[in-house]
Amino acid sequence: MADVHNPATRSKNMRAIGTQNTAIEKRLAALLTEAGFDYTVQDATLPGRPDFVLEAWRCILFTHGCFWHHHDCYLFKVPETRTEFWLQKIGKNVARDARDIAHLKAQGWRVMVVWECALRGKRKLSDAALRERLEEWICGGEGCAQIDTQGIAALAVTSHSDRV
Repeated sequence: MADVHNPATRSKNMRAIGTQNTAIEKRLAALLTEAGFDYTVQDATLPGRPDFVLEAWRCILFTHGCFWHHHDCYLFKVPETRTEFWLQKIGKNVARDARDIAHLKAQGWRVMVVWECALRGKRKLSDAALRERLEEWICGGEGCAQIDTQGIAALAVTSHSDRV
């Protein structure tokens, strides 16, 4: 199927996609605040400019869009137009994510990725379920983890070639 927009309109739409203070970040911020956690946002001094830094717990939280970071869920679909371009662009995001997480781990941080599908869409987790998983990991979790529609699991950082 061809793109329904001309190149100028598509370019304008893509430029309008925000990278900070997104709806999924706002939802996660509200849950962290309700749970009583202190955090800072978008810390540019750390690799990957983490969405949330919980210094007291030595935790980093990223909110990853399922399309932009290639999550294997119902929200990710390989574009039918300019497929090679998009796969390369998304592949670079995945590689950068892996590099940033490795750097953060080396600095002694625990890293959590909260996927977009856990925060919005028809299969999203309830606020109570999401808050419970966040509290469980922040207060007592080991290593790196991720939350998606299936719940909480260890975070396996893979290379781009393993994912696409």
